[in-house]
Amino acid sequence: MMKFILWCILLFLCWPLALIALIAYPIVWVILIPFRIVGIAVGGVLDLIASIITLPARLLRG
Repeated sequence: MMKFILWCILLFLCWPLALIALIAYPIVWVILIPFRIVGIAVGGVLDLIASIITLPARLLRG
């Protein structure tokens, strides 16, 4: 909702820039999809490494 309100303000102030933003937003979103996938994969690998490192302590505590 906040993005829409900001876009409406931009439309009121400078409508050509608002239309360019309206067209560019989906293109930028599609370009950033691979980076999100890599971020999810790296986060999963780091969680796996952290769980492997802390496994002996959890076994001894449990």
